[in-house]
Amino acid sequence: MSRISNAIRDRYRYAGIVLRGLVKTDFKLRYQGSFLGVAWSVLQPLMMFCVMYLVFGKFLRMSDGTSTYPVVLLLGISSWQFVTDSTNVGLRSVVDRGDLLRKIHFPNYIVVVSATVGALISYGINLLVVLVFALVSRVHFTWRVLLLPVNIVQLYVVTLGLTLIMATMYVYFRDIAHIWDVLQQLIFYAMPIIYPLSFVTARGGILATLARMELLNPIAQSIQDIRHNFIAPDTQPTVWNQFGHWQVQLFPVVLTLLLLWFGVWVFRRNSRRFAEVMC
Repeated sequence: MSRISNAIRDRYRYAGIVLRGLVKTDFKLRYQGSFLGVAWSVLQPLMMFCVMYLVFGKFLRMSDGTSTYPVVLLLGISSWQFVTDSTNVGLRSVVDRGDLLRKIHFPNYIVVVSATVGALISYGINLLVVLVFALVSRVHFTWRVLLLPVNIVQLYVVTLGLTLIMATMYVYFRDIAHIWDVLQQLIFYAMPIIYPLSFVTARGGILATLARMELLNPIAQSIQDIRHNFIAPDTQPTVWNQFGHWQVQLFPVVLTLLLLWFGVWVFRRNSRRFAEVMC
C-alpha cells in the first residue's frame, strides 16, 4: 500500500515541478519585451473598463443607479478577462509546446493547466486592484465575501473544462481559434458583464425571462456570484435569488462539473495521438 502511495506521490510531485516551471516561463514570456511588463495584466482590464463605463454607463446610461456600479463593472471585466486569457493561450498550448511534449515525458494536460494558472495569477492581481477601488468607493463588505473562493474555483473549473476541449480541437482544426475569437465577442456582449442584469429584468416581459435564463450559463452565473458576494449583495441578481427551485439553482453548478468531466475525457482520449498528429 505504501509503495502505491509513494508511486502516486512521486508521479504528481514530478507533474507539480513541471507545472511550476511552465507557469513561470509562460508568465515571463507573456510580457517579454514589454516596457510595462506585468503591469499590462492590470492596465488592460482597466482601460477596457474606462471605455465601457463611458459608453454604457455615461453615454447609454445602462447602469443600475448605485454607487457600486463602477466597481461591479470592473470586477466583471476582470473576471471575463481571466476566461479569455485562459482560453486564448490554453487552446494553443498543446501545439505551441509540441516540441517539448515530444522530447520530455510528462502529462500532456500540464501545458493546458499552466496556461490557466498563469491567467489565474493575473486575475488575482486584478482582484487586488478591484479591492482597492472597492475600499475607495466605501463598499460595505458582508460575510458573503467568505464565499468568494468557492465562486472563483467554479469560474476556474468551467474555464479549464472549456480550455481542455478547445486545446484538443485545435490540434486537429486550427480554425477553432478564429471561431472562438468571434464567439467570445458574442458571449461577452450577450452576458450581463458590461450591462447590469437588473437593467433588463426591471423591464419585465419576455426580455426579463431571457435575461434570467442567462444565469443558467455557468460562466455568467459564477461571475454574478463573484460580484454579489464580493461587492454588492443587495443589487446583483444571481441564480440563487432569481429562481425558487433548487433544481434550477443547481443547474449551472452541475453543468460546470459536466463540462470539466467532458473536457478531461476528450483530452485524455486524444492526448496519446497529439504527437503523431502534430508531426
